[in-house]
Amino acid sequence: MHRPRVRSVLDELATYQPGPAVRGTSVHSHLLEGNESPDDPPPGVVEAVAAATATANRYPDFHGTALIRELAELYQVSTDRIALGAGSVALLQMLCQAIAEPEAEVVHAWRSFELYPVLTDLAGVRTRRVPLVNEVHDLRSMADQVNSRTRLVIVCNPNNPTGTVVHSAEFEDFLDRVPSDCLVAVDEAYREYVRDPQAPDGLTLCRDRPNVVVLRTFSKAYGIAGLRVGYLIGDPYVVSRLRTACLAFSVSTPAQAAATAALRARDVVCERVDAIVAERVRMRTTLLDDGWEVPPSEANFLWLRLDGGSTAFGQWCDERGIGVRVFPDEGVRVSVGSRESNDAFLAAAVAWRASSLLLS
Repeated sequence: MHRPRVRSVLDELATYQPGPAVRGTSVHSHLLEGNESPDDPPPGVVEAVAAATATANRYPDFHGTALIRELAELYQVSTDRIALGAGSVALLQMLCQAIAEPEAEVVHAWRSFELYPVLTDLAGVRTRRVPLVNEVHDLRSMADQVNSRTRLVIVCNPNNPTGTVVHSAEFEDFLDRVPSDCLVAVDEAYREYVRDPQAPDGLTLCRDRPNVVVLRTFSKAYGIAGLRVGYLIGDPYVVSRLRTACLAFSVSTPAQAAATAALRARDVVCERVDAIVAERVRMRTTLLDDGWEVPPSEANFLWLRLDGGSTAFGQWCDERGIGVRVFPDEGVRVSVGSRESNDAFLAAAVAWRASSLLLS
């Protein structure tokens, strides 16, 4: 019997594997694998969601008018420069589909966000992956890979999973080398956690560069990952084309209400972000003092390059009720969570290193 015909790429595609907490099967006491906020949603969000469900029999606002207006006021841009999506990953998918012509190519760093290859493969475009150097984007080499077939370059800044950033001077030099008809997507999912004064603000870069778009999300700092809201800011021409390509009604009424309420609670959000940043510094300092190599992070997570020991360390943490994200034969990413969870992880890391030294 013949099977229904579907695209052959689906037989080979690496399926995204969320952590057990996201799958709903976690037995961990300390959830440090998802880069989520450890705090409850900001004040006013739960109430806004509850109120929004009263009109659940009606379709959501197709254009997200109220939310876009709030974002436009916050960032001092016109509303025609903003597009919404069900998380920034949905907007990335729209970008890949929008540039997917025969022979089109996408350039991005690797290791970086693990859904980039999935999205590009699904869109049917070729990917050029440029290795990191010292856990940081190699922008010079990325620019070298751009050619007449390149339609999109993705720069994850801060980079997931390493937490590292590229700096303004090198970023602007890079943008000067990219042709103006090639889109550059700056994935700033973790922008709120950045404290490095040399890190560029993507919104500044895109103001006078029509080929630059910036992606941000409400999943991380704003603490509403379960409601799926992201946004893109860019040139009105690009935004209008993306709005044409978007999946209709993909951002629900409760999600729009939640994001609007979260924006109005920015003071609380900023305080929580400051607390995460302080914990990030404390965790990295403790690990460095214990002899670990940990690159500077500007996100809400830390990266441990463990190569062949990655899976074993992940199991070590798992046995102690700590969920971390393992990239086999590469490293482990640990989110910054509550102080209790962070302390549990640090104790496990110190014990691991001590046991490894005894065996060596």
